[in-house]
Amino acid sequence: MAVRWQTSANVLILTLWLLLLGWQLLAPAPAIALTDEQKLVNEAWRIVNQAYVDTSFNGQNWWLVRQQILSRPLPNREATYQAIQTMLASLEDPFTRLLRPAQFRSLQTTTAGELTGVGLQISSDPTTGILEVIAPIDGSPAAKAGILPRDRILAIDGIPTSQLTLDEAAEKMRGASGSRVQLQVQHGSQPPQLITLERGHIEINPVVAELRHVEGRAVGYIRLGQFSAMAPAEMRKAIQTLAEQGAQAYVLDLRNNPGGLLQAGVEIAQLWMEPGVVVYTVDRQGITESLNATGTPLSHDPLVVLVNGGTASASEILAGALQDSGRAQLVGDRTFGKGSIQSLFSLADGAGLAVTIAHYETPNHRNINKVGIEPNQRVLDAPESLLAMGTTADPQYLAALELLHKPVQVATSAG
Repeated sequence: MAVRWQTSANVLILTLWLLLLGWQLLAPAPAIALTDEQKLVNEAWRIVNQAYVDTSFNGQNWWLVRQQILSRPLPNREATYQAIQTMLASLEDPFTRLLRPAQFRSLQTTTAGELTGVGLQISSDPTTGILEVIAPIDGSPAAKAGILPRDRILAIDGIPTSQLTLDEAAEKMRGASGSRVQLQVQHGSQPPQLITLERGHIEINPVVAELRHVEGRAVGYIRLGQFSAMAPAEMRKAIQTLAEQGAQAYVLDLRNNPGGLLQAGVEIAQLWMEPGVVVYTVDRQGITESLNATGTPLSHDPLVVLVNGGTASASEILAGALQDSGRAQLVGDRTFGKGSIQSLFSLADGAGLAVTIAHYETPNHRNINKVGIEPNQRVLDAPESLLAMGTTADPQYLAALELLHKPVQVATSAG
C-alpha cells in the first residue's frame, strides 16, 4: 500500500507540474513598457489608423508598418519625429503629414489670419517631392517678387526641396521679419532663377471689396484671399456694404485663393446660394454626407466668379457649388484640383498631425481631385502681375464684366 501511495503521489506531483508548465506556456507574455518616444509614435499611428480616408493605407499592412517603426532605435525626439515622418510617407499623401510643435502652432495661427514669412501656399509633387506654388498671398514678399501659381521651388537656401518634407520646406521659409531666404524658382519651362526674399509680418485681409461703376452699372468687386476663421463675417459685411451702396451685380475673385477652413467655405456659400447642397464629403467607409446652404442668401443679383490655377481646396468647393447650383458662372482658367479634406490632430508633446479624412465632391458629384474645375468661360490671358488683378489691365476681370452685361444673366436659384 505504501508503494502504491508513493507512486500515486509521484503521478499527482508530475501532473501538477505539467499543468503548471502548460499554464506558463499558454499565458500571455508580460507587456513590455513603451518608452515615451515609442508612445508618441504609437499615438500618431493610432490617429491615422482611426481617421485616414484610405482604409487600405496605400495598399499596405498598417500594423506591420507600426511594428517596423517601433523596432527602430528612438534615442531622442528628433529621431521619433523622423520615424513618424517615414511612417506617414508610406501613405504617399503629401497632405497627411507631421507638424512639429512650432509648425503646428504656426498653422493654427495662419488659419486665424496671421502669418510671418514670405507668404507662399505650397504643395508637394508626390512623385518628385519638388515644391509647387499653389498661390502667393496678396501683399506678401513672394507676391511682390512676382512668384506665380504653378511655379516650382527647386531649392531653399541651396537645399533641394526634393529632400524636404512639405512642412520642413514651409518652416525654412518662415522666420523673423527682416531676415532673408533664397529660393530657386522655375516658371514653366524657363530656366530656374534665384530670388532672395526678405521675410515680413503678413496681415491676411481675407476680403477686399470695392464698388465700381462700369458702363453705367454699379458692380461690387470682392476679392477673397483665404478661407480663414474671420472670412465669413468679413464677406457678409462686404456684401451688405456693397448692397447699401447700390451694387447691381458682383464679381467674386477667387484667383490665387489656396483655401483654408472647410466650414468657412460652406458659410460663405450660404451668403450667395438658395438652400441646397454646397459640398458632398465621402469618408473612409464610403459614406457620403452633404453640407448644405440654409436660409436666405444676402443677394440675388448676378454673380460671376474669377478662378485660376491658384484657386484650390475650399475655394474650389465654393466655386463648384456656385457653378453647379447655377448661381454663378466661372471665368478664368482651370482650378488647382485639390479634392481632399484634412483635419488637424494634436499629439501629446505639442506636435500635431494633418490627416486626410475625406474626399469631397461638388453638388453634381464631380470629383475634382487632380483635375480641377473647368470655368464656364476660359480666359487664358492672365494679368501680367498681381497688382494688375481686378483692373482694366486684367483680361479675365474684363471678361467677367462683359459677361455681367450680357442680356441673359446667370441663374439665381438652385438648379
